Amino acid sequence: MAIFELKLPKMGESVEEATLTAWLIDVGDTIDLDDGIVEVSTDKVDTEIPSEVKGVLLEKRFEVDAVIKVGQVIAVIEIEAEESDTASASSSKKVIETPPDSVAVVNETITKATETKESLINNTNTDRFYSPLVKSIASKENISLTELATIIGTGQNNRVTKNDILTYLENRVAGNAQVVSNKVIVAKEESLSIPVTKAVTTTSGDEVIPMDRMGKLIAKHMVNSIQTSAHVQSFIEIDVTNIVNWRNKVKVKFLQQKGEKLTFTPILMQAIAQTISEFPMVNISLDGDNIIRKKAINLGMAAALPNGNLIVPVIKNADELSLVGMAKAVNSLANKARNGKLSPDDISGGTYTVTNVGSFGSITGTPIINQPQVAILALGAIRKMPAVIETPEGDFIGIRQKMIVAHSYDHRVVNGALGGQFILRLKEILESFDANQGF
Repeated sequence: MAIFELKLPKMGESVEEATLTAWLIDVGDTIDLDDGIVEVSTDKVDTEIPSEVKGVLLEKRFEVDAVIKVGQVIAVIEIEAEESDTASASSSKKVIETPPDSVAVVNETITKATETKESLINNTNTDRFYSPLVKSIASKENISLTELATIIGTGQNNRVTKNDILTYLENRVAGNAQVVSNKVIVAKEESLSIPVTKAVTTTSGDEVIPMDRMGKLIAKHMVNSIQTSAHVQSFIEIDVTNIVNWRNKVKVKFLQQKGEKLTFTPILMQAIAQTISEFPMVNISLDGDNIIRKKAINLGMAAALPNGNLIVPVIKNADELSLVGMAKAVNSLANKARNGKLSPDDISGGTYTVTNVGSFGSITGTPIINQPQVAILALGAIRKMPAVIETPEGDFIGIRQKMIVAHSYDHRVVNGALGGQFILRLKEILESFDANQGF
């Protein structure tokens, strides 16, 4: 017979693994092309993995809640000879001719491998990725998973490298030290380990609500960002009266002619993309001692999910989009987020993030940087405000539509001058908006 190995595909930028959350079919079930086989979850998105061939499910390689690495075989599918020929024509599909008893041999191999696990740390599900070499060193040196989590990595995406764990071991022997970015800080009296939250006392009537997996991953991502980046904020007030008046004037015609609702978001996103193009050093990532300046301007757009969690779909090449194109992108991603239809590609590749705290009535906020980016912008609520208006005839008080923008940036690579100049330029672009233009 011919079999096809269904592997976990690449799930997006920096995503190395996923958790299997549900099997959608059983062994022996017939499968059509593109039928969903399993549901998996990452720290960014939940999605189905479809079948690339027609056939019958022969074997499940993982159980629910197992953590699977990108490229690992999830399932084995038996296919017909003609399907084998079609599948083998594609380099992305691996078809293997096997004798009838080969599946039993594979199962026996898996069983033996399970019985000879090297150590608990090598087989413990964890949301933080460790290379096999780092796990092996940790196992041999009796470093627990909890202790391993306290080592701050200097590799890409803050991964613990071989040098990180070896330096940690050297200084642990020397006298209770913690490694921070290849610099050793001795802590004989005060531990630098991540503090453990004390147990909370509950009383009668208190409700205990377990965090879901995505909530826990978001929490860890936020704490990691604070520990990684030196956060600093700049704030500026922007008069958007011209934008408000223009949108109110054209929104009905825009919907009729373009088939898209016109919110403030695409107008603001277009201005932000233009500002980034003028200040490319906010569109970067830090990899060790190297600054990676991104060619593409891919704007992350923070969106709330129905369950209260947050997700960041990405508008690719935002600086190349017209207002109509931006409106289509914003509306499409927002609808996908609300309906749980975002794909891995929809949430990958972001280079700069925008969050609209004003949608909840907040006048401003101090957002946490979305790693590995170095800056994030918070848009406050648009409010009618009394303001001093300067004219050739003199100053007078008038009612203007204003918003406060907060810019959080990583002070390791973005200094106060750049962080402030960026939002000053955004203010100039938005306040010079032509209220008489078309669309």
